[in-house]
Amino acid sequence: MKVLVIGGGAREHALCRSLSLDPDVTALHCAPGNAGIGEVAELHPVEILDGAAVADLAVRLGADLVVVGPEAPLVAGVADAVRDRGIACFGPSARAAQLEGSKAFAKDVMAAAGVPTARAYVCATPEEVDAALDAFGPPYVVKDDGLAAGKGVVVTEDLAAARAHALACDQVVIEEYLDGPEVSLFAVTDGETVVPLQPAQDFKRALDDDQGPNTGGMGAYSPLPWAGPALVEEVTATVLQPTVDELRRRGTPFAGLLYAGLAITSRGVRVIEFNARFGDPETQVVLARLKTPLAGVLAAAATGRLAELPPLRWRDEAAVTVVIAAHNYPGAPRTGDPIEGLADVAAGPDHTYVLHAGTRTDEDGRVVSAGGRVLSVTAHGQDLAIARERAYTGVGRIRLAGSHHRGDIARKAAEDAQTPADAR
Repeated sequence: MKVLVIGGGAREHALCRSLSLDPDVTALHCAPGNAGIGEVAELHPVEILDGAAVADLAVRLGADLVVVGPEAPLVAGVADAVRDRGIACFGPSARAAQLEGSKAFAKDVMAAAGVPTARAYVCATPEEVDAALDAFGPPYVVKDDGLAAGKGVVVTEDLAAARAHALACDQVVIEEYLDGPEVSLFAVTDGETVVPLQPAQDFKRALDDDQGPNTGGMGAYSPLPWAGPALVEEVTATVLQPTVDELRRRGTPFAGLLYAGLAITSRGVRVIEFNARFGDPETQVVLARLKTPLAGVLAAAATGRLAELPPLRWRDEAAVTVVIAAHNYPGAPRTGDPIEGLADVAAGPDHTYVLHAGTRTDEDGRVVSAGGRVLSVTAHGQDLAIARERAYTGVGRIRLAGSHHRGDIARKAAEDAQTPADAR
């Protein structure tokens, strides 16, 4: 199978790494990719929002399967353009991708499907914003209705900050605050059959102890010692399958990766948001634990054959990923700084590796920073404590001027997992 992956972040590096280890993949391409992806796939320049250009590239390469990584090309209809050329594509249509592209659309789908979620108002005027903020009170949750690269959500006790964010958007969704821990659950679907993956938890705030501004995600871990198999079964039955069924009923079947961001509240599971693609950085840890070869799973979803697959197989090990971010991220990041220590990590044990996010190779052949989230150092091990130790050992070998990372990724979960339940 010849596979073309679209995108150039750590999510795409994780996908390409897994696909490169799949014996069924005979050729692996990525467009545009990054400095790390170039080590496992052949890179090609392409404008990822241009469906015709992506489809032309897929035809030229003789691709059997195209995997669209980021949300923006999905919302722009890139998957439709590829399928129109007769090539299987893993990723929803532009209409179905509105589940992520418009939070108002997602709320409408959830209401029709009976999916539990936060109460919300869709606001387009200052008067509507003020009424909604007053109705819910603090903490205020304000979400840009459109795509915002993971940074369109403000959760704050500050009314002025909440109002300012709302008024800076064309349309916003203002909703009640959901208490309780958050869980990310991915599911592969062909529009009818839903196959859930293993849950993960990510860390959105920039600084330790969930301080600082929201980011696209500073790290993740899997499995979740505090969330057993019953949670996956419940979410599949009450969230994932009803959503897929509702979209099919509307004539906009969703085939690809459905990502449910969940809050485990005092009143039960509630959906925070849906995404229409693999999440970053959760993909890094979920795929680190997947034993089933990836290409066959994605191809089955893209061709309506998911029901034919045997159950997915998973490693018993835990996985942790820690994001190394550029100076000033999540503000305007400084780029062009040389990255050192990558070879040191690569020369170590294979349980620890680096997935590139915002990197490129400069004219001198050096790997340099090229974005806000620069690297994801990922490790697996017998349990979370071991995986975490290995990931941070890897982080310690990387040198990037001005960079920062969180020091508490998976710390509490690892400590809790080693503490007897009656002592917590």
